[in-house]
Amino acid sequence: MLKIACRLLALVVIAGTAACDRDPGPIPPPSSDAVQTVQASIRLAREGDIAGLLELSLPPAEFTRMKTEWDQRASEHPVSDDARKRFAEAMTRLTAKDAETGLFKQLEPDIRQFDAQYKNQLPAILAMGSGYVTGLIHQSQNLTTAEKQRATQVLDAVVSGLQTSHPTDPEKARKALVVAIETARALNLKTLDEARSLSFDQAAPKMKSLARGLKRILEVYGFSVDATLDSIKVTETTTNDPNLVKLQISYDLAGTPVQTESDMVRVDGRWYDRDTIDKLARRTGSTLNAPAVPAGE
Repeated sequence: MLKIACRLLALVVIAGTAACDRDPGPIPPPSSDAVQTVQASIRLAREGDIAGLLELSLPPAEFTRMKTEWDQRASEHPVSDDARKRFAEAMTRLTAKDAETGLFKQLEPDIRQFDAQYKNQLPAILAMGSGYVTGLIHQSQNLTTAEKQRATQVLDAVVSGLQTSHPTDPEKARKALVVAIETARALNLKTLDEARSLSFDQAAPKMKSLARGLKRILEVYGFSVDATLDSIKVTETTTNDPNLVKLQISYDLAGTPVQTESDMVRVDGRWYDRDTIDKLARRTGSTLNAPAVPAGE
């Protein structure tokens, strides 16, 4: 939708989608309490520790399978010479000594033209885009009813925030570009083959760098991921099944209060999101030792 925004972020996205290092810091131990598991997830999200979140959110066997598939992907999914060229060019431009001034100088005329042309039209553009995305959410065959509800709530909050944050502001574009450049330098990858050769454990710190960079870019446009995470409040509702709890979750997203519900199930002594376990069970044809939940809940 936003032509200039796409151009501005295209370079770091090219790098980020192909590369993902992880600090060898400790992962919180499996929790016997559902609320503690959610709180551990919040801490990992605040650190940008994507690998840690995956490890906490998946049963051990599934996490091991995912890591194995990650390590096999380079040989199973070869890339084109054109993709290699685009990656190398992107990283060269983003990590150049004068990237902060050089890239913005190239993009500034288009950024200012875009701001002048679309600033007043943005509410209508956002309304159209929101309607389209809402339709996609409701038509999705991969999302549960609860996931659709949560996705719609987040979308509404994001659109509301964008309507007041002046996202086409050239100064914000410059700040976002600086973050993209710093993130690309932190990734420290020169070629696509180098990025794809990383094992999951080698890629984990780079996923963290990328996540932190994206968080900073969102902050430029008025969306503080950390503020949202800090605002989360979780209350637990017990059920008749000791292996199933219902969580009431509330948080603030860009000034919009959001409330949602989540079911947590205990599998082999650890707590997981019920939707995650259900999807894994359908994929593997296994019950994963999850408790039976009455239809319609």
